[in-house]
Amino acid sequence: MSGITPAQVLDALRPIVDPDFGKSIVDLGFVKNLVVEGGRVAFSIELTTPACPVKAEFEKAARERVAALAGVTRVDVRMTANTRSVAAAPREGVVLPGVKNVIAVASGKGGVGKSTTAMNLALALRETGASVGVMDADVYGPSLPLLLGTNGRPETTERDGQKRIQPLLAYGMRVMSMGFFVNENSPVIWRGPMVHGLIRQFLTDVEWGELDYLVIDLPPGTGDAALTLTQQAPLSGAVIVTTANDLSILDARKGLRMFEKVAVPVLGIVENMSYFVPPDLPDRRYHIFGKDGGKRVADELGVDFLGEVPIDPRVVEGGDRGKPIVVYAPESEAAQAFRRLAGEVARRLAVLAERTPAIADANITWVASPR
Repeated sequence: MSGITPAQVLDALRPIVDPDFGKSIVDLGFVKNLVVEGGRVAFSIELTTPACPVKAEFEKAARERVAALAGVTRVDVRMTANTRSVAAAPREGVVLPGVKNVIAVASGKGGVGKSTTAMNLALALRETGASVGVMDADVYGPSLPLLLGTNGRPETTERDGQKRIQPLLAYGMRVMSMGFFVNENSPVIWRGPMVHGLIRQFLTDVEWGELDYLVIDLPPGTGDAALTLTQQAPLSGAVIVTTANDLSILDARKGLRMFEKVAVPVLGIVENMSYFVPPDLPDRRYHIFGKDGGKRVADELGVDFLGEVPIDPRVVEGGDRGKPIVVYAPESEAAQAFRRLAGEVARRLAVLAERTPAIADANITWVASPR
């Protein structure tokens, strides 16, 4: 029997190493459905998240390596993803059973762009092909309806004798907010037990369905609402948003300590509104709120620094029109920063989910070459 063999193809792919796991994509079981028919080779590479930042590099390297084998006339590579679920700390009852990863976006204080970060993070994850939902848990100051340009009252359906709240849709994402239930001119004046009940309802009664990621925009600070959610939601990890000034950094430390107390991994700190680049001076950066504060506190507290997001007036312009910067000005530096943030968050969740990665056998079909 002559011609290309599956073993030759796998050997050609073996030098491709996933940078997060430090292992070959072959040994990690990422290579699936390998088919060899004469000079034609087809296979898929199944990543741990559709938001994998090295997806294009993997595809290019795989195609080139297999094409270089003697006798190969055609290479078909299909990139797929099977988002892994991070095993969150146990919570009371079954909560969000169809959601693989729940990401909390938090800040120690208001005014640092937490909600803007949460919405753009969710949209950047959605752009990669992931199924995404957004929960606006800021009961007293819900901003999701404005930032995503979504209004209306969610419908209620009944299934198996239980009422289910249907989330609204925005940019292909399922979204839920207290803002859908109240008049925008009426303040929400609730005591702790009422807030606790609403958050519980958003977690258990909303029909979130099957999601790769649910991004939760937490209330600012470490008060009752934020603490209730961290205790009840099966959080996979948290992103803390800060600016570079000392007051924001001080409050960011408090937020980090809150997640530590409830055993939620902190994926890292992102510094928002880091610098301003004047349109007529593209080589100049003005650090209006200070410089490197987010990186400094990340180093001090032993967590990852996820990057900087610059000041861009279009963030406000787009937000006021219900179009976050990722869709309002997709080529802007701020939009690219949010996409990098999404890639970093997805990578860290994938690593958490694969602390002990199983080595799966590739699913191989070999059609022998004619003699």
